[in-house]
Amino acid sequence: MPLASPSPGGPQTVRVIRTEEKGSDVNLATFLLVDGFQDDYELAIIVSNDSDLEEPIKVVQEKLGLQIAILNPHRNPSWVLVKAVLPTGYRRIWRSTLRVCQFPDILEDKDGIFTKPSNW
Repeated sequence: MPLASPSPGGPQTVRVIRTEEKGSDVNLATFLLVDGFQDDYELAIIVSNDSDLEEPIKVVQEKLGLQIAILNPHRNPSWVLVKAVLPTGYRRIWRSTLRVCQFPDILEDKDGIFTKPSNW
């Protein structure tokens, strides 16, 4: 990526790790709240380590009285989430367990064949 203010004679660019915001945390929070307000669950289980979910989790638990548990697929837990879901539950879920719980890479329905993106 280009530097905002490169030094004269110095490098003009720098290597960065580029992350994408897909909006998945916002979508998850939205449906966690909507489904909670509609009383569509008694216990929500979220597979995430994203601390941005702390506030919607608190709202659902405190305002709606619903329970939420977190399954964390990462080695280092978000302590914000751990505290947010206590005492209901927080557990680490192993990647090997997640892998066997997913749909196959190729699926077919009445409209045809579709595949899971390779980067998933």
